Amino acid sequence: MEWMVWTTPTAIFFSVIAAMLAGMTAWEVTSPSLERKGFLPIATTRGDRLFIGLLSTAYIHLMVVGFTPLSLWLALGISILWMLILMRWG
Repeated sequence: MEWMVWTTPTAIFFSVIAAMLAGMTAWEVTSPSLERKGFLPIATTRGDRLFIGLLSTAYIHLMVVGFTPLSLWLALGISILWMLILMRWG
């Protein structure tokens, strides 16, 4: 993999996503989830909410980078807060 430079933040980012996917897989195997309807307009499972959350946090970061002079640390904080809200009440 010498064609790609893995910086520490990049390695941490992909490691955290891999750990989240592994954790959700183990959780789903031990305790299958049921579809439920929260504030999202569709019935979702835990995996659906994780997928929606990952996509929306990517868009949060893109909006911060593209349209505001705000820090990426602020975008990270907003994203973590959004993921917690979405996973709990989404």
